[in-house]
Amino acid sequence: MSPRDLRGAAAIVGVAESDLGEVGQDRYAIELAAQAAGTALAEAGLTTRDVDGLFCAIAGRGMAPLDVGEYLGVRPRYTDGTMVGGSSFVSHLHHAALAIAAGACDVALIVYGSTARSDSGRGRLAMGPPELPSYEAAYRPRPPITGYALATARHMHQYGTTRAQLAEVAVAARQWARLNPKAFARDPLTVEDVLAARMVSSPLSTLDCCLVTDGGGAVVVTSAARAADLPRPPVYLLGAGEAHWHRAISQMPDLTVTAATESSARAYAMAGLGPEDVDMVQLYDAFTINTILFLEDLGFCKKGEGGDFVSGGRIAPGGELPVNTNGGGLSYCHPGMYGIFPLIEATRQIRGEAGERQRPGVSVAVAHGNGGQLSSQVTAILGGRDTL
Repeated sequence: MSPRDLRGAAAIVGVAESDLGEVGQDRYAIELAAQAAGTALAEAGLTTRDVDGLFCAIAGRGMAPLDVGEYLGVRPRYTDGTMVGGSSFVSHLHHAALAIAAGACDVALIVYGSTARSDSGRGRLAMGPPELPSYEAAYRPRPPITGYALATARHMHQYGTTRAQLAEVAVAARQWARLNPKAFARDPLTVEDVLAARMVSSPLSTLDCCLVTDGGGAVVVTSAARAADLPRPPVYLLGAGEAHWHRAISQMPDLTVTAATESSARAYAMAGLGPEDVDMVQLYDAFTINTILFLEDLGFCKKGEGGDFVSGGRIAPGGELPVNTNGGGLSYCHPGMYGIFPLIEATRQIRGEAGERQRPGVSVAVAHGNGGQLSSQVTAILGGRDTL
């Protein structure tokens, strides 16, 4: 099977979040994952009895598929516990489509849960302490923010990107979040607020950083043939690509260029589309620099022009290119790993089910996941029935 043969062969038929925000005081991550899974399956008109492919990563659980399978009562014939950070769930979508096309499973459940916010209040990290190479540890970095601050500083030095341009990313995300009743942060936000916020790791302030919330998400995937008989309009996987070049930020070949250049090229080639065909973009915005880097590397503007591109409301409501219409990791939610939520939002926008934040005429959307410190990059291109 060539990548083009996979185009449109699998479809998302159900999506859901769990409760979000600060909701894990007396709940476990696996409970939030199960809540999201149950809601997504119900939306798809399916039950756990239909699930024979299980794809998951749960914060703090090294054998997450075994735990989730046991908890949900699922006995899968195909299992994938790929863990490459926050991009894992976009990888899972790609892998699920491959497994379905190969006949290894019929209904795939992709699921995640985390109590990152509540765990931090209890004095423990949901995902454990970060792993650092000894040659980095000697400098006492504070991952992940130190690595992203390093990339930000380099982009500013090399291309003249400003803190005000970074702030435009945070402000646009907040404007979208104010249209999303499920978003955690909905208060008004200005560029001046971001510039005046407490510095955490120069040049990134607290408002350049993603939220820390509790939450879970789930995505249900099946074949295009079966999807046609289910209740919600199918959202098809048109293209997917994966790439990674480094684990430690000190080994990143160029701090201003990510492996999204390769993952997106593979996804566009499979879909037979380009950036000019995309109606909206859902990105993993752990920090404001992410949005700028990924818009460049996904081909929406030239390298070094991301700061100018995001300015003037271009990615905000009413702008030329809608980006992170749910509010993103900066304002909607970020429970340790965010990668499943771009898939959920892209699906809702294509189906026309995003409420007040719905954009008209969305046929093609990019959902892009990032893992580690700009390490793992995974791009998915989703489309409605009219794109087949």
